[in-house]
Amino acid sequence: MQAQHELMKTTHNTLDRLLNEPTVSVPEAAHLLGIGRSTLYAAAKSGNIPAIRIGGRVRIPSIWLLQSLQILSADGGRED
Repeated sequence: MQAQHELMKTTHNTLDRLLNEPTVSVPEAAHLLGIGRSTLYAAAKSGNIPAIRIGGRVRIPSIWLLQSLQILSADGGRED
């Protein structure tokens, strides 16, 4: 029960950052997409998903995730 509560809290915090920040970390994006971090890093490296590289960090654009998860439509409107 405690593990499920922590997972829900993590998901909520990640969604909050997704809606309020221009980018999210690879671990956060991987969590939301239900894939592993290494899979997401590989997809970013191959160009299969958009990624912003800053120094040694890789960030995923929030707008891309919102559209991919169908939280936001392609024209920028929220999906209901």
